[in-house]
Amino acid sequence: MTWDKTVDLLIVGSGAAALSAACVAAQQGKQVLIVEKTSYLGGTSATSGGGVWIPCSDTAAAIGQVDIEEDAYSYLRALAGDGVSDEKIRAYVRNAPRMQNWMAQHTELRFFSAPYPDYHPEIEGAAKEGWRTHFSDNFDGRRLGDTVNLIRETSPAASFLGIINWTLEETHFLLHRPKGWLVVFLKMLWRYVSDLPQRLRSRRDRHLTLGNAIIGSLLHFLQHQQVPIWRNTPLEALEVDDAGKVVGAVVKHEGQTRRIRANSVLLATGGFERSAALRQKHLPGPASNPEMSGAQEGNTGDVLAIVARLKAKTVNMDSAWWAPVFKVPGEYRARLCAFERAFPGCIMVNQRGERYMNEASSYHIAAQKMIAEAEQGRGTAPSWIIFDARFRKHYPMGPLLPIPFLLHPKRIRSTVFRAPTIERLAEKTGLPSESLAATMERFNAYALRGEDPDFNRGASEYDRYYGDPRVSPNPTLLPVVNAPFYAMQLHVGDIGTNGGLATNEHAQVLNQDDKPIAGLYAAGNCSASVMGHCYPAAGGTLGPALTFGFVAAQHAINHYS
Repeated sequence: MTWDKTVDLLIVGSGAAALSAACVAAQQGKQVLIVEKTSYLGGTSATSGGGVWIPCSDTAAAIGQVDIEEDAYSYLRALAGDGVSDEKIRAYVRNAPRMQNWMAQHTELRFFSAPYPDYHPEIEGAAKEGWRTHFSDNFDGRRLGDTVNLIRETSPAASFLGIINWTLEETHFLLHRPKGWLVVFLKMLWRYVSDLPQRLRSRRDRHLTLGNAIIGSLLHFLQHQQVPIWRNTPLEALEVDDAGKVVGAVVKHEGQTRRIRANSVLLATGGFERSAALRQKHLPGPASNPEMSGAQEGNTGDVLAIVARLKAKTVNMDSAWWAPVFKVPGEYRARLCAFERAFPGCIMVNQRGERYMNEASSYHIAAQKMIAEAEQGRGTAPSWIIFDARFRKHYPMGPLLPIPFLLHPKRIRSTVFRAPTIERLAEKTGLPSESLAATMERFNAYALRGEDPDFNRGASEYDRYYGDPRVSPNPTLLPVVNAPFYAMQLHVGDIGTNGGLATNEHAQVLNQDDKPIAGLYAAGNCSASVMGHCYPAAGGTLGPALTFGFVAAQHAINHYS
């Protein structure tokens, strides 16, 4: 058998899981090759908000926020469901802080702990005041040379005007505009404009934040380790020896079929969210449209068919990182509605004009509710979010920013319905006028007092995290009474699927008998998440990706090198 190249670890994909594993293996002197299907690096990780859920971190402990491993385990155990083993949950809780410390020791990736509450404060073991969610320090993309232009740009929902990268702190300043916000904004704008060499050739922001900062930091380490990355190189097949061990792969590189010999292979690709066929086969009917995904276009689940030939097991294929999304014409991915629903002065209704949820709940919970209600025939896919002139003046609503309406591109303006009265808004949207009016009347009467007896909006620490602290007694509630009134559609969407290849606590891919397939690992969204069907907190996607990439590389090095 002839091989075109031989490595210790072949990694398929270039997101957080892939780069985490590559850093570990390269630091220990192993020969690593990364192959990426598309022309850009970083996958969905690069486009993300950059949160990483790390329970029991030394970073949190250093600022007096001591976490308890058993609390984190209990919280995740209660949410993850029967499809996730105790061993895998414990492996995550124990290894996430180890991953963080390893990165701090060997790379320039640094995380800080944030007061971001867990999404389910009612569950035992939840961090109600936060500090498990971490964000990375910013990274100067100029240090990457031309490679910075190959990183996928941050999602429009996680950047200013879809162009300028911003930090978590800058986001809060611009959203709530407390004293000093204009200075923050001008500094952010100057930072972007003053990068003259880049402005002359590209609109791309080289000041990397959020998910871009994570990917940039890891790529910088890999550049110094001289780890090759082959772009535009899809995986075509896995090679297996007579004993059933994976010994390499076949890829398509620069138009040619290349056979790579590898002691181990890590599959670290995205999920199958951009495949219409796989969505229709596995996901709930209201969520079957790939155009409503916020993930990148290359995530079509190719590896699932390839690994099926090895009789690999898949689990939780009906699951995704659900989210309500806005769909802007001409954009290849949908825009996540992450926090806008928690701002005071808006209300979310179904196609009957009825309210049906706590609008301030996490995006995963909100979209799960949309799906459940839609499957009961209650017209929630799509739903409508309605807000008034006061809201419009103070807060963004997805792509609609609090700037003059005509300054928005036509494609964004086309997603907005506006009317002088609720009755006229009902006519324009097709909502039942009497039902909508009754819903608004009830909501407004209670919102005036800061109360929500129907869905308890604003009752939890998480609800209030994105509320406006200037509004009391409930920072998430104000009546919707100031004309003109606005409405936008919210669709059932996602930021990636999270069901896929079954793996154990070492990130080894399992076969139908729950036995490891020797030499084969998986991490990231192509694998079934340790979170099961839940989304426990901000960072519930990147946390497992980075951690199990870290775990997979260590196990592969110790067992197959």
